[in-house]
Amino acid sequence: MNRISLVFLFVALVGCAKPADDGAKALVIGIVAKSQSNPVFQAAHAGAKAAAEELSLRRGVSIVLDFQTPPEESAEKQAAAIELLARAGASGIAVSCSDANTCNAAIDKAVELGSAVVCFDSDAPRSKRFAFYGADDEACGAAVLRELARSLDERGTIAILAGNPTAPNLQKRVAGVKAELAKYPELRLLDDGVFYHPETPEQAAEALARAQSTHPEIQGWALIGGWPLFTRGALKWSPGEIKVVSVDALPAELEYLKSGHVDVLLAQDCWGWGYRSVELLVERALDGKTPPEPRVVDPLARVTRADVDAWAEKWKQWLAR
Repeated sequence: MNRISLVFLFVALVGCAKPADDGAKALVIGIVAKSQSNPVFQAAHAGAKAAAEELSLRRGVSIVLDFQTPPEESAEKQAAAIELLARAGASGIAVSCSDANTCNAAIDKAVELGSAVVCFDSDAPRSKRFAFYGADDEACGAAVLRELARSLDERGTIAILAGNPTAPNLQKRVAGVKAELAKYPELRLLDDGVFYHPETPEQAAEALARAQSTHPEIQGWALIGGWPLFTRGALKWSPGEIKVVSVDALPAELEYLKSGHVDVLLAQDCWGWGYRSVELLVERALDGKTPPEPRVVDPLARVTRADVDAWAEKWKQWLAR
């Protein structure tokens, strides 16, 4: 693991924000991401911590974070954590839903108990959450496919690495890939070519390697999440032999871009998931303010080998705060 990644993991897993005034009543905000083991949510935790520290000073109020993200993905544990936070009196809760259907009732109950709720990354639009911050997932899937089509000169056989089959955001990304694929007559999706897996780096890397070994005709991969790229040696072929486009541009993923194993990364604002969610919840609690539209869209950033050093520097700056 490189130095940036080590710093990243250390900062992201640090505890709650320091209160601005130990004598004041704390504004408690719960954070319920999908899993502690997924680096994108470690980034979200780091962003939330930075927001809590900055806003505590700026607003003159003690903002304390209560991280209740389960160790591994479990919509049931998320639902239990949401209710636990609400019953404990959290002013606000930020959640990335592993399964909206499972989380809906818990979110609605939390709102009834007095906790404002925002979703980030993966939404629960039928719940009583007041806002969502994250990517337009269908547009995200379409963008992944467009970049992969460009890398393959618009011809060949591809596969999709798709993560959790019940996650609403990932279902929409897969739909976006398939819809965009219809525009390229010489590009085809492998039969049964959508490969689901638990969202840990190791299990994702194993699923990808197994699929490629079983189906050597795969010439390109659409990674709608960057899970396998958080491990070393996940892409077991020579650079450029098989084309890869992935979502996210965290420090570990940048190494695959440098080596030429990955053609393009489409960066989500993973750090901002935490920062912006805390900001929205503080504005709701202190000012009664909500965004003009409930869906606050995070535009993707295209990252290539030419941008690697600049993105590595961004992560240094973000995580040094």
